Amino acid sequence: MNYEFFVRQREPGYQGFFRLDRLHIRHELFAGGYADIVRECFERGNAAAVIPYDPVVDKIVMVEQFRVGGIGSPGGPWMVEVVAGIVEPGESPEAVVRREMVEESGCKLIALEEIGDFVLSPGGCSERIFLFCGRVDASQASGIHGQADEGEDIRVLSVEFEEAMHWLQSGKVKSAISVISLQWLALNRQELRARWL
Repeated sequence: MNYEFFVRQREPGYQGFFRLDRLHIRHELFAGGYADIVRECFERGNAAAVIPYDPVVDKIVMVEQFRVGGIGSPGGPWMVEVVAGIVEPGESPEAVVRREMVEESGCKLIALEEIGDFVLSPGGCSERIFLFCGRVDASQASGIHGQADEGEDIRVLSVEFEEAMHWLQSGKVKSAISVISLQWLALNRQELRARWL
């Protein structure tokens, strides 16, 4: 198998704050031959996220904000998350997390470590996430932040590592990006502290 596929046609389905396209695709099959399918794809754009961590006091800076996708979620639409933002054309993921840290938390990144990238929901969404861990001074994290022209109302939280792990285990943290970030930090915290201290 050569993993061949062809997008035969792309039709706009919806254009608003986000975009939905209908794609007519022909792709190779594992058993041989080809299949013709029609699928909708939510064209979200790419995003970059950072888990802000202070190794000196062993705290994580998180943000809480209203998320429309969480309306039907147990616990409601206010989500506790790591800092994230959309990658604009011509902007690097690193630049995004540096900008978003200031906009969403008022903190600046002291150091930045690349974690990796992943596709959030490949069954129907094109969004690719670039994930980082950033060293911060958690004592600078407080208050309400966000861009008023974007309708942001973001509360900053400075959370002890053990408390954040409790939030993860109890289901208080529901955003997939934040779950992945916290799990990565749990696995890499000791090595990261050894380097950053």
